[in-house]
Amino acid sequence: MMALPLVVGVDGSESSLDALDWAVDEAARHELPLHLVNASRWERYEGRLPSFRTDRPTGDVAAENIVAACAERATLRNPEVKVSAEVLAEDTVMALLEQSREAFAVVTGSRGRGAIAETLLGSVSLAVAARAVSPVVVVRGGEKNRAGALRRVVLAVGDLGEGAAAVRFAFREARARGAALHAVRSWRRPAHPRAGQSPLEREASSLIYEEQAAGVLSEVLDHVERGHDDITVHREVIEGPAHQVLLDVSEQADLLVVGALRRRDHTGLELGRVSHAVLHRSACPVVIVPQRV
Repeated sequence: MMALPLVVGVDGSESSLDALDWAVDEAARHELPLHLVNASRWERYEGRLPSFRTDRPTGDVAAENIVAACAERATLRNPEVKVSAEVLAEDTVMALLEQSREAFAVVTGSRGRGAIAETLLGSVSLAVAARAVSPVVVVRGGEKNRAGALRRVVLAVGDLGEGAAAVRFAFREARARGAALHAVRSWRRPAHPRAGQSPLEREASSLIYEEQAAGVLSEVLDHVERGHDDITVHREVIEGPAHQVLLDVSEQADLLVVGALRRRDHTGLELGRVSHAVLHRSACPVVIVPQRV
């Protein structure tokens, strides 16, 4: 069976070039073909005329130049990765969502070209992450994080039943990278203790919440971990708001894996507050893995 491609959206911006470089390395790790996509309607009405004469619309020429340059960059980075490229005269979000139906994952940068394009591409990345059929990677963070130098994949463990696909993805990534898997679940003590509780009782109550978080970690990981004895797994329950806990641990991670529920009868954006926070502020690349319910 032919492997599904790793699809990366390219627009010639610095951010999309970072995403391209990351995607080339990822495709090599998993022995996947890489498919480059440039899709934009509005860019046909922007920019300068080319310095050479052509009978084709300016937007067509610019898009073809972008994908050709990106394909060359990908091949120079790793000649063993099979690269294909495509220019689509379609809405960017809709094009990438359609590509996600037959993709190992869709990869985007976190920003675009210029002040207006930055806003547009940021919206594109968010919309694709919220609605894609496949996992979506938003490449962001420092160079060492993007390069995989820290040898750590972080898995955000949510409630039971919400992230089986994310767990499998995280284990697969850790194995492909030769990295440790750091599974994290946050917990919080009640904001207001019950009236009349002694300090000892409050501490005992907090311990219950911590133990519950550890129990969820065990239930989520135990049956998967048994089939991955070659992967070092660290489990950690951390007190604090979930989004802040994940932002903190992302500083020492190569990849942050977050599950996202996709309800079959829902047509809007499906990303919670935690996913929004890490997509905007994580110190490493983030992958949103959909879970159909």
